[in-house]
Amino acid sequence: MKLSDLRPPKGAKKNKTRKGRGIAAGKGKTAGRGTKGQRARAGGVKGPYFEGGQLPLVRRLPHVRGFTNIFRIESEVVNLDSLDGAFDANAQVTPDALLAQRLVQDTKRVKVLGRGEINKALHVSAHSFSDSAKQKITAAGGTITELPYERPPRKVR
Repeated sequence: MKLSDLRPPKGAKKNKTRKGRGIAAGKGKTAGRGTKGQRARAGGVKGPYFEGGQLPLVRRLPHVRGFTNIFRIESEVVNLDSLDGAFDANAQVTPDALLAQRLVQDTKRVKVLGRGEINKALHVSAHSFSDSAKQKITAAGGTITELPYERPPRKVR
């Protein structure tokens, strides 16, 4: 047996039906589309969105689609319980130090949240803090420094 001897089994390959090629072809004249109507015309098959000219459901329910807030500020979030375990007492906690400890993936904007307890005096520098985080850090004898944050320029279309 050679590669050139290989053939598909009988009935596996079917010839494509050539529509609109005369009466003898079996699919002549209307080419299997029936007579008249939208689906008989060229370009008559409409997409799933089309509802016969009626205002489609997708457009009738705008509140379901949602929207993207273009003013959203993405922050890397760190909680106090992870700071307590990662740093020694009186340590300087900066976005770069957090990156070195793998507590954040990016240092563009870091926010400290107040989940958990902190038992060490830490000197924390970040772009923003929650109120509970501020209270817990200062209560433990630490200090807070809010870093300036420049919003990236908006993309103009």
